Amino acid sequence: MIPTSKPKLNSHPWCIIRQLPNMQRQVVARFHRRNDVDAYFQILQRLLPSANHVIVFDSTVTEITEEAEKSVLEQLV
Repeated sequence: MIPTSKPKLNSHPWCIIRQLPNMQRQVVARFHRRNDVDAYFQILQRLLPSANHVIVFDSTVTEITEEAEKSVLEQLV
């Protein structure tokens, strides 16, 4: 069966971000559920105790992709 509905744009809003020097950051992983991100975060703390990681709920992904879709549609017209 072929799905007819569009997938959710922000299906993985939970992220683990590694804080780097000079106010830089790197997204390590994205997750759908908070429980999954907590478990992965604990593993990272054990494997890389000197690295700084932060859990973030990224709600802007949907807004960015919606704006990108609009701009692409405008260019096609």
